[in-house]
Amino acid sequence: MSTESSLAPFSRRNWLKSLALASLANPKLFGAPAAHFAPRAKRIIWLTQAGAPSQLDLFDYKPGLASQFDKDLPNSVRGEQRLTGMTAGQKRFPIAPSVFKFAQHGQSGMWLSELLPHTSKFADEICLIRSLHTEAINHDPAMTLLQTGHQIGGRPAFGAWVSYGLGSDNADLPAFVALISRPSGPTNAQPLHERMWGSGFLPSKYQGVRMSSGKDPVLFLSNPPGITTERRRAMLDDVAALNRLKLADYHDPETQARIDQYEMAFRMQSAVPDLADLSKEPADIYERYGPESKKPGTYAANCILARRLAERGVRFIQLYHRGWDQHNNLPSGIKSQCHDTDQPTAALLAELKERGMLDDTLVIWGGEFGRTVYSQGVLTRDNHGRDHHPRCYSVWMAGAGVKGGHVHGETDDFSYNIVKDPVHIHDLNATALHLLGLDHTRLTYRFQGRDYRLTDIHGEIVKGVLA
Repeated sequence: MSTESSLAPFSRRNWLKSLALASLANPKLFGAPAAHFAPRAKRIIWLTQAGAPSQLDLFDYKPGLASQFDKDLPNSVRGEQRLTGMTAGQKRFPIAPSVFKFAQHGQSGMWLSELLPHTSKFADEICLIRSLHTEAINHDPAMTLLQTGHQIGGRPAFGAWVSYGLGSDNADLPAFVALISRPSGPTNAQPLHERMWGSGFLPSKYQGVRMSSGKDPVLFLSNPPGITTERRRAMLDDVAALNRLKLADYHDPETQARIDQYEMAFRMQSAVPDLADLSKEPADIYERYGPESKKPGTYAANCILARRLAERGVRFIQLYHRGWDQHNNLPSGIKSQCHDTDQPTAALLAELKERGMLDDTLVIWGGEFGRTVYSQGVLTRDNHGRDHHPRCYSVWMAGAGVKGGHVHGETDDFSYNIVKDPVHIHDLNATALHLLGLDHTRLTYRFQGRDYRLTDIHGEIVKGVLA
């Protein structure tokens, strides 16, 4: 018998089948690329405040503005900045000082707003960046840039890059999970599109899985009436066999991704119900997270769920809270938003710290851009609105590898321009990847003849925020 005929029974199809079986037996054999160097963080919880919180009313204390009430913002400060269609037609740009008091907190003496009494207790854990900036001036491109490194949709989200780069620590749960909370008060909540947690041109198995409140935390995961677990398993085996035939013929990686996703969904049928059942949490946990924590789908409930996800090895947890877009009635609107988010955020930090998880969990809090110092619409002593402001705004980081009790960057007297240590969105993303042990210049994927990365051709690690 010739060598060729002796090898014939071990066909390409059988070889691929053996690879698939081996990968199920030991997923790490065929998993994502490993970290580039020793990580400081094992996971990220990104508390995404969609709609752009006002840095002037929360983090960027400007006491000198009190004497500037209703005076016109000097043209020399505003310069040639592009304005949105909402204020471009205003005849005046009157200065609106914050109506909220600020105080220093912790040994660091960090200035924080009275709207954040619970978060303020963690001033010495927080690294506050006051000099973040972006190019986008409207919500959708700004959020898309923050999440994917580009203003136009179609590229992988941050969490998808992490899933691709590091894989999951739990075979029964995805590496990337998205949670969306609903505000408790009336708000102008911007829509969030699924591309924010999409995989873009990466294989679809790296996309985020959205978990919702209600009977089915992951849609279409439960078996329909009349379908048992055994019947579902048999059906998946048959579908996988057909998919492997196609994989052998066409070598399309999306076919393998589909096989992997079906298997993940089957394993999630057992893991997700237990994960999402917050009734198992003790009463004191609900007390810590505040009055909204027992209501499914609230920010507080999702913060508890984020901790449970982190405990179970999920790499990237994106928690969205909408409703920060305060073009009018900002004082009442931002007070309502802080009511929803301040206590649960602090409780999450406290729990992570107590459980020894803050040492290897990076927590990020912030939105897609900031708000203007000048009022949009009518300005009174106790009411005003603020427009979008991409030139400077504030976010904070805490946890693994971050310098606690530190303020990075500085803005001018109007919180309008950056005067020290600017940080671009690409720099923030490069730094977060660095803390995960990933070099943002090496985490690439070839698509349409080009090697793409989250930070495109930009981004520098912000060494000043690293412990």
